[in-house]
Amino acid sequence: MLVQDGHVIAANIAARALLGETLEGAKVSEVMTHPGALEALERHGERDEGVELTGLGKSRRHWLMRHAALADGRLLIRFVDRSEVAAAEQMRVDFVANASHELRTPLSTLIGYTETLREQAEEIDPPTRERFLSVVHDEARRMQRIVEDLISLSRIEAEKFTAPTEAVAFTPLIDQAIESAQRMADERGSMIVREAADDLPQVAADRSQLLQLLDNLVINALRYGEPGTPVTVAARAEGPMVHLTVSDNGEGIAPEHIARVTERFYRVDTSRSRSLGGTGLGLSIVKHIVERHRGRLNIESELGKGTRIHVLLPIAVS
Repeated sequence: MLVQDGHVIAANIAARALLGETLEGAKVSEVMTHPGALEALERHGERDEGVELTGLGKSRRHWLMRHAALADGRLLIRFVDRSEVAAAEQMRVDFVANASHELRTPLSTLIGYTETLREQAEEIDPPTRERFLSVVHDEARRMQRIVEDLISLSRIEAEKFTAPTEAVAFTPLIDQAIESAQRMADERGSMIVREAADDLPQVAADRSQLLQLLDNLVINALRYGEPGTPVTVAARAEGPMVHLTVSDNGEGIAPEHIARVTERFYRVDTSRSRSLGGTGLGLSIVKHIVERHRGRLNIESELGKGTRIHVLLPIAVS
């Protein structure tokens, strides 16, 4: 918009949509009540470094205001929508905060138990010492899993602009993931049911990342499915894609949580997830692997009945 003598003399459609249809003739101080923005406009002869604004007009978005003095004394004011940048920064802040919290919890336990072992070594009986050492070992392994998942996630994100082109046989990887999860299935009294044809077409994939995706989905289904109930791993060709479905018979996920379960460290039930050994990064890793492979991820769930996770991956071009 154009300003002269503290009044708006012209505004384009976008500015009117943001600040109101009757801008022309209005005082700038009535159009914008942000003190920092008004102060910047008053010294418009100096260097314009931009002013970050929120709550401009009736918008809940983030804006960057820039201005320039024209030769005839008028002032040109421009608003740039910075909402995506602000959202990305908030995600970074949340990620750092969540990662710090996830690592601090086991670290505090480690410090507490090791200090007790060191300071009261002669007073602790062998069974108690063994129990303490078991806790220290489990918490150290938990930290290791979190760090490994963080490193893995960073690597996948760094490669996301390079689509995998290797032709990978899908069925053997499904069998490998099932075999790796068999011990956990036995401990929970669950059966892993494989419903995948041996002649599935090859997919364009990164072999290690595809195995990681399968491992995460099968382990997740076992972890959150009810003990003693089956987990089904199905795969079939579907047009130019291979359609993978991993299903469990667990508590399910409420509709308001489904859109967020692929966020880093997001948990529907924090205490249950931690007690079952989850890092909060499994589905986030799955999402980024699917995106890198130019596929599609869909999560269906019904409370009390279980969850079905669908992954579609492109068939390799022969």
